[in-house]
Amino acid sequence: MSPRRRDPRYRYGPWRGGPDPLTPPYDVRRALDAVGDRVLSGENVRDALRDLLRRGLPDENGRRTGLDTLRARAERMRRETSRRGRLDGAVTRARAQLDQALAAEKDELSLRDGDDARFAEAQLDALPRSTSAAVQELSEYRWASKEAEQIYRQILDGLRSDVIDQQFNGMRNALQGLGPDADPQQRAAAMAAMNEMLDDLNSLLEKHSRGEDTPEDFQQFMDKHGQIFPDDPQNVEELIDSLARQAAAADRLMNSLSQQQREELQGLMQQALGDAGLQGKMNQLTDNLRALRPGESWGQGRGEGRRMKGKGELGYGEAAGALQELADLDDLIDQLSQDHPGATLDDIDVETVERSLGAGAAADVQALQELERELERQGWLTRADGALTLSPKALRRLGQSALRQVFAHLGSGRRGEHDIRDAGAAGEATGASRRWEFGDEQPLDVVRSLGNAVRRQVGSGSPGGRISLLAEDFEVVETERRASAAVALCVDLSFSMISEGRWGPMKETALALAHLVATRFPQDALQIVGFGRYAAKLTVEQLAGVEPDYVQGTNLQHALSIAGRHLRRHPDAEPVVLVVTDGEPTAHLDPEDGSAYFDYPPSPRTISLTVAEVDALTRYGAAINVFMLGENPGLQRFMDAIARRNGGRVFTPGLDNLGEYVVSDYLKSRKGRR
Repeated sequence: MSPRRRDPRYRYGPWRGGPDPLTPPYDVRRALDAVGDRVLSGENVRDALRDLLRRGLPDENGRRTGLDTLRARAERMRRETSRRGRLDGAVTRARAQLDQALAAEKDELSLRDGDDARFAEAQLDALPRSTSAAVQELSEYRWASKEAEQIYRQILDGLRSDVIDQQFNGMRNALQGLGPDADPQQRAAAMAAMNEMLDDLNSLLEKHSRGEDTPEDFQQFMDKHGQIFPDDPQNVEELIDSLARQAAAADRLMNSLSQQQREELQGLMQQALGDAGLQGKMNQLTDNLRALRPGESWGQGRGEGRRMKGKGELGYGEAAGALQELADLDDLIDQLSQDHPGATLDDIDVETVERSLGAGAAADVQALQELERELERQGWLTRADGALTLSPKALRRLGQSALRQVFAHLGSGRRGEHDIRDAGAAGEATGASRRWEFGDEQPLDVVRSLGNAVRRQVGSGSPGGRISLLAEDFEVVETERRASAAVALCVDLSFSMISEGRWGPMKETALALAHLVATRFPQDALQIVGFGRYAAKLTVEQLAGVEPDYVQGTNLQHALSIAGRHLRRHPDAEPVVLVVTDGEPTAHLDPEDGSAYFDYPPSPRTISLTVAEVDALTRYGAAINVFMLGENPGLQRFMDAIARRNGGRVFTPGLDNLGEYVVSDYLKSRKGRR
């Protein structure tokens, strides 16, 4: 009989091994608050999110890495790359080597007598001025100087080695026999291996283009030739990607040269590769890669030679590599700019970032991509028809934050009596209680609930000790039913509100009031009315997303008209009208056609129609309380007159305590005057 197995026990506690490995790189809620602040200040969600991603959020060490930081690094690297040297280094180097070989040969011939030496000198003097043509003409020349012959051989051997090294990304180290210092036997073996590899490679690519290759074909190729591919591709697609990038870089280099430089380099390459039997196979490889990767930068590069401003001379591989780096950095800078319509962080190629800026930069981009995805995945942002908007969940958080700030002011100063955090959901407690029913939101009467449980257990003969609570034991505190209120919050959306920096506090105030009504006074009916040249009813979502239209006009008459219709739909509720504005009425609706009429200074007709709406609300029993922003003398005179006519009040809060004033006045006004 096996021993009794003990139940495993686990102990949990805070992580103490350094940074929490499960913590995301960015605080999504903090990111949302940053986006929300900018949305409330007048930006749309897309621009606010793009600004956040550009600037980045500071981490616990204060380090801030956003797209702008990465783009600045890419631009600095682009400047450094463009200063490496000139692109015609391969041709210039070949010309210098040829001149050196001819000088050594002429020195040797000058020491010899006879017609053969004089004839050789004449041959050398008659060489074409073109470097490639001269190299071609000297292919059958019998050198008198061993030093000169060796230098001449280095022209084609070195260029051949550079071309192969560039195309196959560091393959030179695997094929040492192709170098200019290799002996003939080594060179022959290396050429045979190179030709065999090209045959196998072209065969594999052609099968892949027809869809006839298998993973086994790739594996067989790598088993045979893998040692000469230092980047170690894992499948045929990775192999094609690597080779196509290198081939496109070579094509870019050719296109960046002048016509004369291009002809010289092409002539030299044809001799270097043709002598080894490689030219046709390399051309075949390029054709296969063009067909498999048509999206690479084939045919590009014209005029890019002017961007390389360094004093040094770059060899063939160095020049092609520099141009490829410039192309990668150009693409990367464009991706990091996020300027094209519909741009998202998923457009950024992380592999290009890592190749150009390093693994750390790639990790930063992935963290920003994850932040953007998480804001949508967790339901903070919603995307409709390609446009981002704040979700109701996000608006509740912003409203809660705004209301918390309001109550922080209320609890610390003169309006502390309005903090209703301890109030019941339905009114003030009466001292009585009743049985809990499903859906009740009143606070539990803990003492009576426990008393019910104790009496039930004693009556049933259950043993003492622990008290078990059943649903039938719970009682809730009876409260007086609160009177409901119909609230119209009219907020000014005119041009001056955004130009004077009042847009954000206005939106925050509206969100705070909406959240208060939804969570503490759900029986109240809140309607937000935005008014500029026209007025319109706004939901919380619409208000949060509304952007300034920079059209002048303050149509308070239209706003009060809409507010009056809202109040009359709730005849049993206490009418509350709150107006937040920074300007006197300058627009009204034409009674005949409903169009908006604007004039400044305000026309008598605008004043008359606005006062008529005030009188209608006064007769209905609604007090209009106005919160004036700024120090507009005309607005102050008008609102003072309205207050005397209506019986409401006029406040002049600062932007930092606008929400405090509005919420406090709402709490006071809803107690009723009718």
